[in-house]
Amino acid sequence: MNMNINKLPQSKVLKLADEITVEQHQSSSKTLVQRPDLGMTLFALDQGEEIKKHSSSGDAMVNVIEGIAEITIGDEVHTVKAGETIIMPANIPHGLKAVEAAFKMLLIVVK
Repeated sequence: MNMNINKLPQSKVLKLADEITVEQHQSSSKTLVQRPDLGMTLFALDQGEEIKKHSSSGDAMVNVIEGIAEITIGDEVHTVKAGETIIMPANIPHGLKAVEAAFKMLLIVVK
């Protein structure tokens, strides 16, 4: 099992938003790294799509790379825009939704 970042070109400047496509009425993902202690995944959610509330055994960092996300952590709702980041602490229920338009994000989970 390869534990490196092998789903993206190496030694090349790239725009992460171009590495995943928003699919109409869907959420899509592209796993970049999946190890027991680390996960890196690109996500694209069309307007109205969501990732329902759940919890993770690791801290999860969301970096919005395009659009706007509504992110719920516990009972708090946060609006996170392109270029902004939020940490969802381990074992706290969290969910994400594309409210105003589609959005793309890089999710990094550290356990």
